[in-house]
Amino acid sequence: MAEKGKLHGEAVGREGAGGPAGTPAPVLLQSGEAGRYAAVIVAAGSGSRMGQDKVWLPLAGLPVVGHSLRAYAACPRVGTVVLVLAAHRLDDGRALLEKMGIPAVVVAGGALRQDSVMRGLEAVGEADLVAIHDGARPFVTQPLILSCFEAAERHGAAVAAVPVKDTVKRVDPDGWILETLPQPELWAMQTPQVFRRRLIQEAYGRLDREVTDDAAAVELLGHRVHVVPGDSFNLKLTTREDLMVAEVLAGISR
Repeated sequence: MAEKGKLHGEAVGREGAGGPAGTPAPVLLQSGEAGRYAAVIVAAGSGSRMGQDKVWLPLAGLPVVGHSLRAYAACPRVGTVVLVLAAHRLDDGRALLEKMGIPAVVVAGGALRQDSVMRGLEAVGEADLVAIHDGARPFVTQPLILSCFEAAERHGAAVAAVPVKDTVKRVDPDGWILETLPQPELWAMQTPQVFRRRLIQEAYGRLDREVTDDAAAVELLGHRVHVVPGDSFNLKLTTREDLMVAEVLAGISR
């Protein structure tokens, strides 16, 4: 991400200006390659499965979400970073960004993940490509981010994913196996998921159902999505067991 000296000034948002009252306007590069790329880091969930706000749990000296912020802010191609948080965490987010020296935008999320993504997309300005990333994936790497951007340049839509290692079966509500799914065709989706901005905005604008990831919204338009080999260490922290694994990985990487 470019130095602060290359950025336009950050204005305070207002109702009707791309976000709720008190939301900063997008920070955009004046010109250059980096201005073409943006990242939306989604961290507005309630953490219901873990029983607490997982993206704010401490991990190797930072909140979990801080690691994703640092990865995208350090990416030389990313000119705008938008952090989407629960409304009661906006001040915490601004304080974290100030502490880390990252000139990003903070916006309030919505009731569903897709609502939060849409609010983040409204704040990316005129970027050509947008990476959408789960704030609960703290181990995303620069090579993976760049690989997804490069694939999206060619295909318009690209997502990180890893092959499913286990045998997966469909099971009915009574616990009986219905069928065994073909393992070679099964991939577990990760983030980043990168799209042409106009494509993903159109996909979410037309959405009439709940989806669990951004690629699904684009698929509903009939647009193909390319898979980029992901990283097994790019885990999403969903349960307490995930956090325990993350603490071990963070200790190894120091």
